[in-house]
Amino acid sequence: MKHSGRAFRSALKIIFWTLVALIAILVAGFIAAVLLISAWALSFFLIGFWVLFAVFTLYFFRDPNPRVPAGPGLIVSPAHGKVDIIDQVDEPQFMGGRCQRISIFLSVINVHVQNAPVSGKVDYYRYNTGQFLSALKSESAEQNENLLLGLTASEHQEKIGVRLIAGVIARRIVPYVKLGDEVARGERISLIQFGSRTDLYLPLSAKIKIKLEDKVVGGQTVMATFE
Repeated sequence: MKHSGRAFRSALKIIFWTLVALIAILVAGFIAAVLLISAWALSFFLIGFWVLFAVFTLYFFRDPNPRVPAGPGLIVSPAHGKVDIIDQVDEPQFMGGRCQRISIFLSVINVHVQNAPVSGKVDYYRYNTGQFLSALKSESAEQNENLLLGLTASEHQEKIGVRLIAGVIARRIVPYVKLGDEVARGERISLIQFGSRTDLYLPLSAKIKIKLEDKVVGGQTVMATFE
């Protein structure tokens, strides 16, 4: 008979396409569920990563109060870190010639707040643009972006220089003082972010009290004395 079984085939076609639609819906639902789970997993990962970053950032920006030593003629460390250079250099900008230099390397795990080595007045302030070499390299003191602060000590009227040096990661120096400010020994004077170097310039008459490889505490460790 003509068209025999056509209705049945139509029924089968409807059943087939509804089955395809059902499978598509189920697959879409499965994919959505997987994506939802993945989204939740990614969210938890990002939240965990952010928490770790926040904890590290709080640790990095910690700012303990130094136990500033009392006594005449003391020069304390301007930074937390390791002494890796003790030498004599020419520093014409503020020191006016030959002077002693103590260079302190700050790793990313060190406190990055700097402290005034002596009580006195900020008589020199100069920001020098430059490169961003690794602070591990001694030449970074001359070539990297840096801020030179010149202090005149209240006690002996001696000049003390502090050079804050940016590194390959540390590209921001945040000074807390300006030209003409009076500072107390151990007072916070700046912040250098994420690994850097700080140079301390002393008159030739200053008696150095530390040695190479010493770990020093900003505002606390006695670096030298005027005798």
